[in-house]
Amino acid sequence: MVLAGGTGGAKLARGMLDVVGPERLSVIVNTGDDTEIYGAHVSPDPDLVTFWLADRIDERGWGLAGDSFRVMEMLGELGEDVWFNLGDQDLAIAIRRARALADGRRLTEAQLEIARALGVSASVLPMSDRPVRTRIRATGRWWTLQEFMIRARGQGEVEVEDVRFSGARSAGTTPEVLAAIARAQAIVIGPSNPVISIGPILAIPQLRGALAAATAPVVAVSPLVEGAVLKGPTAAFMRHRGVELGAAGLASLYEGVLDAIVTDEQTPLELPTLRTRLLMDGAEGRARLAAETLAFADSLITSRPAAGSVHGL
Repeated sequence: MVLAGGTGGAKLARGMLDVVGPERLSVIVNTGDDTEIYGAHVSPDPDLVTFWLADRIDERGWGLAGDSFRVMEMLGELGEDVWFNLGDQDLAIAIRRARALADGRRLTEAQLEIARALGVSASVLPMSDRPVRTRIRATGRWWTLQEFMIRARGQGEVEVEDVRFSGARSAGTTPEVLAAIARAQAIVIGPSNPVISIGPILAIPQLRGALAAATAPVVAVSPLVEGAVLKGPTAAFMRHRGVELGAAGLASLYEGVLDAIVTDEQTPLELPTLRTRLLMDGAEGRARLAAETLAFADSLITSRPAAGSVHGL
């Protein structure tokens, strides 16, 4: 099982697919980025993971390959403030999701239906069926996650003043997520932003408790490659949390849940550590990191009584 949000987690999930196959892969995905716009319900991270698993990701690494933007262009012509640019096919998916929710379907059901329609048989599971929304305080005001990433950061580098996960404490998780955790033989926290991609998942008490109580080892893959952030505002958010930009800082953010870590740093850590190359360059690089992470997880459980090998996620 993989916990994911953002491109790093999605890429590792795609590597896991090559290693364990779709029937054995479950991905619990952040929904704190979700937004209602253009009459649609957009779930950026669940869709990102789905697009990667379907091999339909575009060259940017987050949209659908071959998508067009005619609807956004026309909205702009009509005077709409098109600050959130959504491809036509992407919009169709978001409209379908909004209709399913309006019909009384759960977010989990809607996402599984979308995944199946795109040919994905692995389980892409929203972290909750109830709304959880990430809010960022910067430049003296509160922003939604999407507004912060597009509008606030579009003004230049800004300091993160506060982060909240609105609705997380009362959201609860889903039966599908709890079942996936219970049957998992390895739980891998993907190389995602630990604060705004994994943070909302861990902010749900029921889900965090299930991870802490899991019999499977919980292994985090660092999003830092040779000490650097390849993409996104991970450094700004770790700085806001008051932790160092490194594996030790990452581990402190996952305290109480984490059993081991995968990193390319040579600094000694208190947790069991696999040191390996983290750059996922192409399909071979993704599969290599996935296979090495699973073998590492397997090594953590082989000494347990009646333990088996990691046959699935």
